[in-house]
Amino acid sequence: MKLKVRVVHYRHDCWYADIDDAEDRQPDDPFWYADCRTQAEAITLACSQLAALTAAASTPCRISETCTQVA
Repeated sequence: MKLKVRVVHYRHDCWYADIDDAEDRQPDDPFWYADCRTQAEAITLACSQLAALTAAASTPCRISETCTQVA
């Protein structure tokens, strides 16, 4: 699976960042998202989360799914 990060400036004081499947044309159910105060914060958080998702041994879960973690 190819994951992509998207960062969007949608208000004067807010940046939205999400991580989704690069092949998914509908950005309505990402694997992760956050609202941030600055573009730098949005990029930093998204890149950190992308690294964590990439390093995980399991397939990431979408926001709408209930993920079970195996200890």
